[in-house]
Amino acid sequence: MKAVLLALAGAVLSVAAFPPFGPGFLILPGIGLFLAAIRVVGTRMQGLWIGLLYGSAFFAGLMWWLSELELIALILIPVQGLFYAVLSWWLAGHRAAGSGRWLIMAVGGWAVMELVRYHFPFGGLEWGAAGYALSDSLSLRLPAAVVGTSGLTILVAMMGGVAAIAITDGYHHRVMTGSALVITCVFVATVPTVLSHVDGLEVPVAIVQGSTPCPFQHCPPNERLRTYQQHLELTRSIEPGSVSLVVWPEGSTGSTNADPVLNEEVREFIGAEARRIGAPFLVGGDRTISDIEWINANVFFDARGQIVGEYRKQHPVPFGEYVPLRPVFEWIPALDRVPRDMIRGEGPAIFDVFGDQLGSVISYEGGFSRYPLETRRAGANVIVVNTNNASYGLTPATDIWVGMTRMRAVELGVPVIHAAVTGRSTLIDTRGDLGAITGVGTQEVLYGSYGPSMSTPYRVTGDLLMYLAALIGMVTWARPPALVGSAPGPLQEE
Repeated sequence: MKAVLLALAGAVLSVAAFPPFGPGFLILPGIGLFLAAIRVVGTRMQGLWIGLLYGSAFFAGLMWWLSELELIALILIPVQGLFYAVLSWWLAGHRAAGSGRWLIMAVGGWAVMELVRYHFPFGGLEWGAAGYALSDSLSLRLPAAVVGTSGLTILVAMMGGVAAIAITDGYHHRVMTGSALVITCVFVATVPTVLSHVDGLEVPVAIVQGSTPCPFQHCPPNERLRTYQQHLELTRSIEPGSVSLVVWPEGSTGSTNADPVLNEEVREFIGAEARRIGAPFLVGGDRTISDIEWINANVFFDARGQIVGEYRKQHPVPFGEYVPLRPVFEWIPALDRVPRDMIRGEGPAIFDVFGDQLGSVISYEGGFSRYPLETRRAGANVIVVNTNNASYGLTPATDIWVGMTRMRAVELGVPVIHAAVTGRSTLIDTRGDLGAITGVGTQEVLYGSYGPSMSTPYRVTGDLLMYLAALIGMVTWARPPALVGSAPGPLQEE
């Protein structure tokens, strides 16, 4: 019963670390209580159930809004819970290890769990990673410039492990000192990055959040055409010469009758606005290729109103933009809403905005560190995250998503333009600070500006800290306890 209460309390605090609650540092005691629960269980099987309880309760509280799609989408909750169940089962078998050895294994095991979770199944999921909870605190998110959000997740797991040992075993001098030294080194390494911030010219931008004709629900016929018309009408309110870039979000154009590539009239109207304002446009939309395939792309118009390229989304939403293993799942009625599979794009695309190099990612893939990192390494010094969000209404999904985007800006040292068709839209600077932000479900033009980018260690190293933690944890597990300075206690591994 003690382990159950610890796990449930940990799940509650972990959920409370994310919007609409907060503050984000609650993720630290949340994970600490969960790891403490693992240390007090009697068997591996009990550990498995404790992990499943924590993981499922955490994701149920974090992502309950998936029910806005279809109830079948909630299957994601126990699937994510299984990752924590396996970690807990494994750690419970080593509860007799010395405190220092157990901590190294706990952090390494957490790293392995996250690395697997970020890639499997069906491309993985980064939502719920501990580092994202820290986006609301400047002092806590800035180290992401050095170690990334993935590295912050590892540091949170380490501090949680220290807390778990303190709860179950009391103060442990070497564990506390060693962990404090690692965390201090990371924060000290952040200082040069913060001090290297340079001032520069601000580039004026307009985000056109045109919403849809019926926000948060589908309203055929011609929903996409009407959405495009709303964005076009708002764009006509932008004064010539007032901005250097105009961004339309994901889903603002598309289908046959509102796609700028397939429809000449749409292309001409958007091009005319680019010429009138004197600024390039980045326009999100989807394009039907055949009865079974489609493309999700950001189309780029230069200031002359000509289409000069596009970026195609690389990571589709499983069961939302494509159906993996379709013959296996085609019996599910809700999947009738996904008759076509999205064709994946190949790599980043960089566009010139009066000398700045613009890159973009589209919605779901912006929630993974690897795609914006790829775009930054390709030369982008400003990144647009186009998204829709229309499916999730007034739920916390929008604010959680903005928090994740803030971490992208800090990690990569680039300003981020976050453009959502139904909101929230905002501009984010290289410190992760938000500019003006739109409402949800509103129609408005958001004016702002972005400054110069800056170099960050994470741009070079990527998720190195997470991989190192995984490697060290697994080596510690594989080596006999005597070789790492820890002797097993009286309990034996099952």
